[in-house]
Amino acid sequence: MFPSFSLRYARLPERMRAASQPTPVEDARLVAFNRELADELGFELAAFEADEAAEIFAGNRLPEGAEPVAMAYAGHQFGNFVPQLGDGRALLLGEVVDRHGRIRDIQLKGSGRTPFSRGGDGRSPLGPVLREYLVSEAMHALGIPTTRALAAVTTGERVFRRIPEPGAVLTRVASSHLRVGTFQYFAARGDTEAVRLLADEAIARHYPHLADRTDDGERYLALLDAVAERQAELVARWMGVGFIHGVMNTDNTAISGETIDYGPCAFMDTFDPRTVFSSIDERGRYAYVNQSVIIQWNLARFAETLVPLIDSDGERAVERATPIIRDFSERFDARWREVMRVKLGLVTEEEGDGELAQALLDAMRDGRADFHLTFRHLADAVDASAEAPRLRENFASQEELEAWLPRWRERLAREGVSTDDIVARLNAANPAVIPRNHRVAEAIAAAEEDDFGPFEALLAVITDPYTTPDGDVDYMRPPRDEEKVLRTFCGT
Repeated sequence: MFPSFSLRYARLPERMRAASQPTPVEDARLVAFNRELADELGFELAAFEADEAAEIFAGNRLPEGAEPVAMAYAGHQFGNFVPQLGDGRALLLGEVVDRHGRIRDIQLKGSGRTPFSRGGDGRSPLGPVLREYLVSEAMHALGIPTTRALAAVTTGERVFRRIPEPGAVLTRVASSHLRVGTFQYFAARGDTEAVRLLADEAIARHYPHLADRTDDGERYLALLDAVAERQAELVARWMGVGFIHGVMNTDNTAISGETIDYGPCAFMDTFDPRTVFSSIDERGRYAYVNQSVIIQWNLARFAETLVPLIDSDGERAVERATPIIRDFSERFDARWREVMRVKLGLVTEEEGDGELAQALLDAMRDGRADFHLTFRHLADAVDASAEAPRLRENFASQEELEAWLPRWRERLAREGVSTDDIVARLNAANPAVIPRNHRVAEAIAAAEEDDFGPFEALLAVITDPYTTPDGDVDYMRPPRDEEKVLRTFCGT
């Protein structure tokens, strides 16, 4: 059933990983399987059998050719450096080459203790597994680079966090699990050889166009620049859908530019730049509005690890790398304007577009408007004669919106296309459905009672996000006050 493994990471020097075996579980049951992704990865779906798959995805059996390893990494967690973290509850089974020729990691998450568990149980509750499954697949459907969810199994065991919870294992797919923290682990030990191996692996897997640069320093400087570009685009696109990662530690920052490690993540409802969901982010370090600043800070930590590779003279290396970090805010702002321009139905570029977008955000904040419904219902207001009740009713106070709409329509007129074309652009850019926190919580609560119907129904609509859903459940509706979920948990 499984495709063949290549075991690239398992063949790197032993100090970069720890061989480990998953801990068998009591009663593995497959509760979600991503057939579309499995086919893309080269699975033999004609030979798929649910009971066998449950045993493999739980870690009770290893697929042929797998050599599971826990990856070593360090990381800044809420700004504090921890020199050894590593996969404490995850195992990389190996890499496969998918049907498009891309190398993809397949990893079990929640499969038991590893040498990096630091006293933890290596397990995951069902809730965080289903949250990551839903949100990562929603992000993929939204076109945002992300790890993917291949399967979820329940274990028949209890995991003890705040309360006893049902246990589960997630099978995750990534273009790689190389992180800023992976580089930090070896840089902190003065292991420049390992940093170089990691940089070369990152270039081979994610930035092959850099491989032909003959000057080592230029090649590794270009790697830093390429990672900065992908992270600027990624975070701008997060913010364009109101997404808050929740734990943007350096060990959760992927070199590939994919979204990784969905812990206490969530999507905003009412627009407020200061929004925080993570139960452990007491000071708002990773609030919505801070995400661009934090990724710049994380990239600075990445740059520090590359200093010996960029130039043998440390001061000269810092001098060469500094402009990439210093000018990151300008790079991010350009990507953010691109995201917002699309959300406003614009294709051409004008100098005032950033200010126009910010004025709408200010009106949303002051009018306590729902982020997603505002953008989705802009299509109702392209024509000045339209009443657009769905848009206007979304605002508790409408004065700023009413002042903004004529400015926006004047800008749209300079696009030189029809109203119908603008409406089509807006509906293609602004999703009707995202995994709202209260709907995710409802699906998890039902699943914990062994009812996966709400999970499956929610998964179906969020993976078709630009289509207005039919049915009895209004997945577009923001939460009522009693439905609001203001804190989310990572499950470690």
